[in-house]
Amino acid sequence: MENTRTVTPNSAKNSIKHALKKKRPIFLWGAPGIGKSEIVEQICNTFSNSHLIDIRLSLWEPTDIKGIPYFDSNSGTMVWGAPSELPSEEFAAQFDHIILFLDEMNSAAPSVQAAAYQLILNRRVGTYKLPDNVMIVAAGNREADKGVTYRMPAPLANRFIHLELAVSFDDWFQWSVVNNINTDVVGYLTFAKKDLYDFDPRSSSRSFATPRSWSFVSELLEDELDENTTTDLVAGAVGEGLAVKFMAHRKVASSMPNPSDILAGKVKELKTREISAMYSLTVSLCYELKEACDAGDKMFDDKVNNFLRFAMDNFDTELVVMGIKLALTQYALPIDPDEVDCFDEFHERYGKYIKAANSI
Repeated sequence: MENTRTVTPNSAKNSIKHALKKKRPIFLWGAPGIGKSEIVEQICNTFSNSHLIDIRLSLWEPTDIKGIPYFDSNSGTMVWGAPSELPSEEFAAQFDHIILFLDEMNSAAPSVQAAAYQLILNRRVGTYKLPDNVMIVAAGNREADKGVTYRMPAPLANRFIHLELAVSFDDWFQWSVVNNINTDVVGYLTFAKKDLYDFDPRSSSRSFATPRSWSFVSELLEDELDENTTTDLVAGAVGEGLAVKFMAHRKVASSMPNPSDILAGKVKELKTREISAMYSLTVSLCYELKEACDAGDKMFDDKVNNFLRFAMDNFDTELVVMGIKLALTQYALPIDPDEVDCFDEFHERYGKYIKAANSI
């Protein structure tokens, strides 16, 4: 694919939603593990009374799309039995919107793509017709990603609006907040953003870092395992090199003070100055503040005050700025200047950064 223009996940969502409203099929290109399927699912959830039909087209045969013929003894003719995976008019009537997601489309055999071409181009194949409220999104890996792919026929490609997805740390961070990704993972990647994604199609490594594989790491850290087992599993998810770096970061981060004690005002001084661990601590403090806010904690303003006071007394300017940006933009914390004792001092020292962060 020669088109080099790329879009971030959030930009892709806006483009896809607009195209779907116009009943224009979208093809989402991108490397493995960067969240193509997740994006389509999130878009579907934004529509009222919606339903997602997720089809891995690489596993289908042509007859899975067109159906199979059988003899109708009443009419004395051969008729086509439509596949049950495709929505009937009766099924579609239950929803306002249906997204038919044809994943791994260019990994499907040419004969399957040919059958899909009729469905996408004419919204019908054989005697089957797509209901009017069905919208089509397809996705696949690029040829350069060294996966199993077949060149898409030009007439089929011309039917789609094509978007090529790029990895964006900021978009991933927003997703991580909503999905409660482990703070050690978020903290490490906030410090080492380039390690969010290191897929190299020329490498022989079976494990590599992608947004998807880091979510695996987050899940693995939910259980208390010994260090060797954890390292083995993390290496199996993101590769040995990153596993060693991440586990070293996690070991230092564990020596940091408890974020709850900092927000309660019990800890005012930071003794460990390892920079990646300080990033993790900042993320953890924002996590704790968000939980306090969501729970309607009456001490929320005091905790914000302790957060800002601790940051001013212990962090370099860069980290202070990152912390307030996370709190205001990513976590959308409702910080009230009139209720935070040290806010005037904070504003005097960092006011221009607060404005840059679209703050209060």
